[in-house]
Amino acid sequence: MNPLLQDFNTPPFSKISNEDYKPAIKKGIEIAKSEIDEIIHNTDAPTFENTTVALDFSGEKLNKITSIFFNLNSAETNDEIQKIAQEVSPWLSEFSNDITLNEDLFKRVKAVYDTRENLDLTPEQEMLLDKQYKSFARNGANLNEEAKIKLREIDAQLSKLSLQFGENVLAETHAFEMHLTDENDVSGLPESVKESAKEVAKSKEKEGYIFTLDYPSYIPFLTYADNRELRKKMAIAAGKKAFQDNEFNNENVVLNIVNLRQQRANLLGYKTHAHFVLEERMAETPEKVIEFSNNLLEKAKPAALKEFENLENFAKKLDGIDQLQKWDGSYYSEKLKKELFDLDQEILKPYFKLENVIDGVFEIANRLYDLKFEEVFNIDKYHEDVKTYNVTDTEGNFVAVFYADFHPRKGKRNGAWMTSYKSQQIKNGINERPQVSIVCNFTKPTATKPSLLTFTEVTTLFHEFGHALHGMLANTTYNSLSGTSVSWDFVELPSQILENWCFEKEALELFAKHYETGEVIPMKYVEKIKESASFHEGMQTLRQLSFGLLDMQWHGQNPSGITSIKEFENDAFSNTKLYPDVAENCMSTAFSHIFQGGYSAGYYSYKWAEVLDADAFEYFLEEGIFNKEVATKFKENVLSKGGTEKPMDLYKRFRGKEPKPDALLKRAGLV
Repeated sequence: MNPLLQDFNTPPFSKISNEDYKPAIKKGIEIAKSEIDEIIHNTDAPTFENTTVALDFSGEKLNKITSIFFNLNSAETNDEIQKIAQEVSPWLSEFSNDITLNEDLFKRVKAVYDTRENLDLTPEQEMLLDKQYKSFARNGANLNEEAKIKLREIDAQLSKLSLQFGENVLAETHAFEMHLTDENDVSGLPESVKESAKEVAKSKEKEGYIFTLDYPSYIPFLTYADNRELRKKMAIAAGKKAFQDNEFNNENVVLNIVNLRQQRANLLGYKTHAHFVLEERMAETPEKVIEFSNNLLEKAKPAALKEFENLENFAKKLDGIDQLQKWDGSYYSEKLKKELFDLDQEILKPYFKLENVIDGVFEIANRLYDLKFEEVFNIDKYHEDVKTYNVTDTEGNFVAVFYADFHPRKGKRNGAWMTSYKSQQIKNGINERPQVSIVCNFTKPTATKPSLLTFTEVTTLFHEFGHALHGMLANTTYNSLSGTSVSWDFVELPSQILENWCFEKEALELFAKHYETGEVIPMKYVEKIKESASFHEGMQTLRQLSFGLLDMQWHGQNPSGITSIKEFENDAFSNTKLYPDVAENCMSTAFSHIFQGGYSAGYYSYKWAEVLDADAFEYFLEEGIFNKEVATKFKENVLSKGGTEKPMDLYKRFRGKEPKPDALLKRAGLV
């Protein structure tokens, strides 16, 4: 029997083989189709219960199967899984179109929608009905037959192209390694970094050190390696991912994606893909996003130029560098930071042993939201590195299952993300609790040292855990409105706000303890962490805004005239550029957020949510970072509510007013 088609609570990873996926997904689609047929052929008049709710609960089996499959395709993939993904993705986009383009089903949905004034619905029910109706209208339900066929073709192509984009980036990441045997070549690198690189070499039966484009290898190399030529080699290799004359080149993939998105938007009556996307976001229009970005740019650019000039002068004074290049930025920033704040990432690392940071984030969640985490060993997992936890509240009620997967390996894409295997919902009177996972790429323990995190990795862990809390504390009736199912420019608020605790003495003292001596992190370091938090914030803000504006350039205008990605990109970056251009590098061909990860016309959301998070955290600072009353308001109005109401309404109920950018500008030292 196919384990994916059995009834299971948590995913039965150890029982699943690759052969199980295709038949299970096929069968899942069949079951979901029969559930849809049941709704359509119901002889009773359409009601909220027999149509809207029934549709929301349909496809549950299929969702469980596909969430397992696609999560593994990101965290534990191989050639075979990638091949299956290429085959099943078009099936799924066709099935999704079968629903949204089904006239009989849409008639029933529309019939309920048209009578909504007389239905006496709760705000959550109204939201479900509104989202459901729009998901049909925004996906072609009102189109004629010919246009519907065209839409189906576009969607099938897009689903394959975004997969191909990601596979090419992954292949390019793994194709490069830099093998060094001369000790001089690794001068400047911390012992822990060298030890990791040695272990990689050893695993490949080679002497010396191997550095790769995986973040825990690549970032420290660019930050610490004294050899400028090797930093250059590394940076160029990273910058030309999927922009080389080989089978993994993404240039045509990108052009195809943006043109198909534009055609799709036009077909549905929108001017551009960005107009289509933003209609359902807090920001509402491309014009608003561009205005928001330019306002921040105006504040950040003078600071960024000044910071850059200081960095150039510092590099010139130190090493006689006349022209600062991209491969010099991290290296001299780290040195300058050390000089200004006497703060070295390497000095901090012993205080951030992974296990202690995990305990710390759990303790903070306990103090704020009454959660308890117990590691359990009876839950099946897809890799031995994965940790599994039962989450309960202080009364002992079950809250969620939590998975955490922390270290890089072959078959796992770079970066960090939160995902889920099952959403929370209330069905037949039972509150079904969620199964949430975070996946990161932190330095692995070595033979002599545990996994010690850089401060950036600490904030990454808090960030992803903030998303996880949003999923775990969900308490809504309908799964499509549950947890992180919120508008994209609101989804980063719970993750980004939690990062703030990493900078607070009261929080750091709970977990930042030296892994050998148990000494709590000295206050002088905490003060330096806070002081240095806004170090180069102008440059960082400029960088984030440049990515958001590049995204809007790709998606906020008709891209059909674009022939050279490189020229287009240089043009988009002209107002935010600090470093000289590197001819063989290109950002867009590996910009996975917007071409694979769902952030198209949405990259601005990081900055948008930063405005929200700085404003929200200011409330905590006023009342105390562990203030129960403020935490409860945040939990009840933001974390547990999912997408059941408009984000701005939820935010104002928590904060008592609309957010203003002042707190962010103050925190970033830009005013």
